Amino acid sequence: MTTAETEQTVYAHEHAPRMSLPERLPEFYRAMVRLETAAAKDVDPTLYHLIKLRASQINRCAFCVDMHSKDALAEGESIERIVQLAAWEESRHFYTERELAALALTEAVTVLTDGFVPDEVYARAAAHFDETELARVVAAIVTINAWNRIGVTTRMTPGHYTPKPA
Repeated sequence: MTTAETEQTVYAHEHAPRMSLPERLPEFYRAMVRLETAAAKDVDPTLYHLIKLRASQINRCAFCVDMHSKDALAEGESIERIVQLAAWEESRHFYTERELAALALTEAVTVLTDGFVPDEVYARAAAHFDETELARVVAAIVTINAWNRIGVTTRMTPGHYTPKPA
């Protein structure tokens, strides 16, 4: 055996979570779960996974990226679409026009650097969703952004999530 074959890969130390929000504020946590349930209602699961994963990538929430990638894969999403999601604008051919409109809206709502969602982004989404569907997409985007802020602030540790069986 060569030296390279006998050496083990040593990964960086895994950080510990800062706190457990469900333990400290159980009522708030239960309210967030109810918000998630309400936001997910009647949203196409494939689209919902894309929204959650893209917002989580932007917000650099490693726990949520781990969770939503695994959930999407478990529900039949392709590895290719998950991998390309970080570069969806250059990989448009992997997504439907409806998904692209939702992804653009997800980015606009998630990154409010200009202080607002541009009219053209909103109009594009409105062209692909009726008002109720668009309200559901907005609710999904708002909810995952709240979860991302919880995950990043409390340093939820990625890598240990296992999707629930279907």
